[in-house]
Amino acid sequence: MNIHFKTAWDYVRRSPFQALSASFVLTLTFFVITLVFLLVYSSSKLITYFETRPQVIAFLKADAKDSDIADLQHSLALDLHISNVKYVSKEEALSIYKKATSDNPLLGQLVSPSIFPASLEFSVTDLSFAQGIIDKVKTEGIVDSVGFTAAVGGESSLNDVVARLKTITSYVRIGGIVFVGLLVATSLVVLLVITSMRVVGRREEVDILKLIGATKGFIRRPIIIEAFIYTYSGVILGWAIAFIAILYLAPAAVTYFGEIPILPRDALGIFKLFGIIFAIEIITGTVLALSGSLLAISRVKKVR
Repeated sequence: MNIHFKTAWDYVRRSPFQALSASFVLTLTFFVITLVFLLVYSSSKLITYFETRPQVIAFLKADAKDSDIADLQHSLALDLHISNVKYVSKEEALSIYKKATSDNPLLGQLVSPSIFPASLEFSVTDLSFAQGIIDKVKTEGIVDSVGFTAAVGGESSLNDVVARLKTITSYVRIGGIVFVGLLVATSLVVLLVITSMRVVGRREEVDILKLIGATKGFIRRPIIIEAFIYTYSGVILGWAIAFIAILYLAPAAVTYFGEIPILPRDALGIFKLFGIIFAIEIITGTVLALSGSLLAISRVKKVR
């Protein structure tokens, strides 16, 4: 294997501009692939955030009995499409109001707990189930009205919010896959052309090796290893550039999006995410190098 690697490295050094062009295209490809993976990850986290945070509030009637409230809370907790059921008393509602108006303490002094209704707050595991659950909760006798947190919007816009988030995420994923596919195809063509040129340039050497009894595997290995050098250098450089860029931009992005976990907030989570992306790209690079080199070899044989 050492002699094959040395031969492949000599081919790379003899044609530096070809090597640089192949490495540049592959670096760009895997840089974009890394960013697309991160974009898909962040959009999925965004959807999950809106689907699982407490956004539905069932305001209870003033004469609601504790036993009826407990029964409704238990019923909601048993629903597989509902999570994080929480009872908010009048006193707690007043405390929330005071915190929201902390910049104007006079507003907090003018109200009493009696004007705030008790409520049940809960999340839905998927926003597509929200409308049906809300309609069901509205039929409960102790429920006065149902509202939503500011992040989701009014009831009339709920279906629009769900559809918009789903559509944006779908567009991001489909667009990312198409774009990555075009870059991978371009990289394959570049790799194919350069490897074919290398095979044609070695034609006399190959003929001599055949005359002295060299096997097909012995002849092919340097060409395949050369394709691996181009591909793996592209994977490592593209991944590393994206990794450094994300490390630099992550604090600002996390601060901007606040509690929305578009990226892991701890170093271990970041390294784990990029480790998974790197493993996927190594597998992709291996397939690309093998297919490109073997296809080039078979194509040159047919031409001959």
